[in-house]
Amino acid sequence: MGFGFLALALAFSARATLGLVMPIWSQELGWSRSFVSGAAAAALLVMAMVAPFAGRLVDRHGVRLTLSCGLLLVGTGCLLVSATSNAWLFLAAFSGVSAVGFGIVAAHVVSTAIARHFEANRGLATGIATSGSTGGQFLIVPLVAMVLTTFSWRWSFFAIGIACLVLVPLLWWTLAARHDPRATPAARAGTSSFGEDLSEIVRKPAFHVLFWSFLLCGYTTAGVIETHFLPYAAFCGFGPVPSAAAYGLLSAVNLAGMISAGWLADRMNRVVLLGSIYLVRGLTFLILLQVGASYEMLVVFVVLFGAADYATVPVTASLVASHIGLRVMGLAMGLISAGHALGAAAGAFSGGYIFDLTQRYDWVWISSLALAVGAGLMVFLLRDQTKLVVEGA
Repeated sequence: MGFGFLALALAFSARATLGLVMPIWSQELGWSRSFVSGAAAAALLVMAMVAPFAGRLVDRHGVRLTLSCGLLLVGTGCLLVSATSNAWLFLAAFSGVSAVGFGIVAAHVVSTAIARHFEANRGLATGIATSGSTGGQFLIVPLVAMVLTTFSWRWSFFAIGIACLVLVPLLWWTLAARHDPRATPAARAGTSSFGEDLSEIVRKPAFHVLFWSFLLCGYTTAGVIETHFLPYAAFCGFGPVPSAAAYGLLSAVNLAGMISAGWLADRMNRVVLLGSIYLVRGLTFLILLQVGASYEMLVVFVVLFGAADYATVPVTASLVASHIGLRVMGLAMGLISAGHALGAAAGAFSGGYIFDLTQRYDWVWISSLALAVGAGLMVFLLRDQTKLVVEGA
């Protein structure tokens, strides 16, 4: 659980750093926001392609091998980014090498491993482990901002790259085989092919509700906020350190939100919980529209949005376990996460395009409001069930 938290913290901090350096690249390297946003969107598309295979990898070979491979790729890509000023090499490093790593070091891999390790308090354990996707950034992103202002953006990516590579041997040596999810009955059961498992998953109505709602979720979180929150803060006149501090606060609240949502998923109707999270998130964009030059209003937004940001992850994972099944949970979560990445790619690219077209972010936030509310309404089509699906176990 601890290594899952740390791995997610580093991978998501690397992605957040892109937004932090976007205004600097515009001045220093002449790269437009559309170009950098396009690179982020391309990375998310690669993540979408990788996610199902990463889920299949953790289903068949366990979390130790899966996370180690992912961290090696993330770290290597970050080191390459830190060493270049060439746009094409940057794309190859960030939207290629690191993006494959991002698709592997992902919440769906960690949540699948946790679901197989825990029977009691599965939701809470999932919430704690996957909160590294945002909670770990509470310290890392402000530190990256300090490195950026004290030295340069290159040192920011270099530090994250080294941290990823250092974590790999620690993770490999510590996660002994006896702790590997392959040892569980759910992981050992069955020798079905990829196509058979895929067919089983897509025949379930619950998969389609969770897939499409998570796709809209991706637009409103990893798409517009992860990519454009820090550039928007700079647009409002806030410097790198206060902007990163606000993002760090968002991440800290997000940590609490994910853990709380996981705890609640063990104790209440999960359909009502997930739908309500989406609705609350949508309404927070009304606050973002009113920020202007008020840092206090920005802080109000990050607190409220943070509480409903990635809180969807442990609840969605819990619903996948109960409605689709543990045996194919890695693949199912990978497919759903691919939808999330596709939505995020659309949000990342459209945010930069809309800003370059209008020189404002208003329509970015309005579209996010509408899509988050739509995701919430979609979730209410599900019915909750507490019986765990363990076909083939």
